[in-house]
Amino acid sequence: MIMDSVIGHRGIAALAPENTLASIRKAAEQGVKWIELDVTLIGDGSAIIFHDARVNRTTDGRGHLKKQSQSTLSELDAGGWFSPEFKGEKVPTLQDALLLIMALGLSLNLELKPNRCNVTRLVEVTANTLMNIAFPEDRLLVSSFNHKALVLFRGRSKARIGCLYKSLPLNWQYKARQVQASAIHLNGSRLTEKKAESVKAGGYELYCYTVNKCEQAERLKAMGVDGVFSDNPALITD
Repeated sequence: MIMDSVIGHRGIAALAPENTLASIRKAAEQGVKWIELDVTLIGDGSAIIFHDARVNRTTDGRGHLKKQSQSTLSELDAGGWFSPEFKGEKVPTLQDALLLIMALGLSLNLELKPNRCNVTRLVEVTANTLMNIAFPEDRLLVSSFNHKALVLFRGRSKARIGCLYKSLPLNWQYKARQVQASAIHLNGSRLTEKKAESVKAGGYELYCYTVNKCEQAERLKAMGVDGVFSDNPALITD
């Protein structure tokens, strides 16, 4: 198994504002070893840690990421929506998040999130940033719902890749081989024993999102799932 059995989703989204440095720190405080974060681009081509295509849900701003620059993004509060404790938290750049993760000794599943940005540019900036700061490949797994992004990333990096699906497609094995994937990531609520057996028989590690109940985690474990993504790993491990 390349990950601990429970991976913090978007840092640790139940205890701190998702995809922020505060969420990364909180995950480390909770003893989480692996976290998952989303990387995407803003209008000036910079890579940031953010999930949505618009800033509305997790900041005090409004509008599409394409309208944002580092300057305008720095003015947004990405923590106050979660609780007053995190008021003033900023949307982190990819580099700042990676440096903090390295300093805390965490490992990372980084999801490439195009959000209608230029996929080639997203992969280029992400791969270059990972290389420039020498992020350890043994502590990294890159995933995406976007297969083109994974193909492009494989052409630039030897890091491990996870193919991310809402539902396992018929040609999943072809796609996994194309990017030399080591893992398959699936929706835990939709996983069947037959699909789990197929993935495991293919020699892939199997991870499921987003699991926040012990009963579901135990059911998935019984199917041979290697690990789950959770907003609050303590609820699964206690």
